[in-house]
Amino acid sequence: MDTLETRELRYFVAVAEELHFGRAAERLGMAQPPLSRAIQQLERRLGVRLLDRDRRGVALTGAGEMLLHEGRAALDAAAAAVRRTRRAGGADGSGGPRNRLVLAVKAGSSHELLHKLLDAYAAEPGAAEVEVLPSGTCEQGEMLRDGRADVALMHTPYNSLAGFDSEELMTEGQIVILPAGHPLAARHTLSLADIAGLPLARWPRDGVYPPGPGPEIHDQTQLAQLIALGRTAAVYPDSARAWLWAEHAAVPLIDAPPVVTHIAWPAHSRSLALAELIRTATRL
Repeated sequence: MDTLETRELRYFVAVAEELHFGRAAERLGMAQPPLSRAIQQLERRLGVRLLDRDRRGVALTGAGEMLLHEGRAALDAAAAAVRRTRRAGGADGSGGPRNRLVLAVKAGSSHELLHKLLDAYAAEPGAAEVEVLPSGTCEQGEMLRDGRADVALMHTPYNSLAGFDSEELMTEGQIVILPAGHPLAARHTLSLADIAGLPLARWPRDGVYPPGPGPEIHDQTQLAQLIALGRTAAVYPDSARAWLWAEHAAVPLIDAPPVVTHIAWPAHSRSLALAELIRTATRL
């Protein structure tokens, strides 16, 4: 048997992530005995041991680690297919027209570029409606993979473009955004060493906040307010100047790596509306 059911993958991924049959069963909303039987049947069908079980608990084998990695990708692909199919048929609950694209963008970045892109694309005959979906620092790739977005503006070196097709749109420097009254705000330029001691804002990466003294940030409004109150600072591409408040100051970082903005999309996409949006972006 060379095929796997989505149900089997969901069961296995839950157990592999929890490493506990009881917690996995609770997460799946089912009893533990049938879950255990399902995993045992899956191992027999595949002819490999996926989990090591002993008194101390459950651990993944090498084969189990491989299936966890591939299973997550397969479940993401299945979820993406459902979301994009519903969107194409107008059955996603949006109430909008059938021809619609969802564009994921990092909140506060590429403001001027985004304006130009949306205006230029809207002028094209038969242009689809574009829903702009602001997201956190590194969420755009995940949104493309699981189908919440059809296309994204992504920024290297912060975003990984692995697994996507992309076109480079622009390159810019970086700034540190400070409270207007901060002692460093009067400087014409700063280096990364100058800001090493600042409580820099922390956005989640893969659902986990990196360690550091700065506050955990959930959205752009929270970030702007905390900077204005003197509680944090943030490093952003230069185009972020467009959303700064009067209580903010922006100082160029002379040794920060340049940020390259790309338009990225799933490599397998066959959407004509998406193709036209990409052509518009590359003409700007």
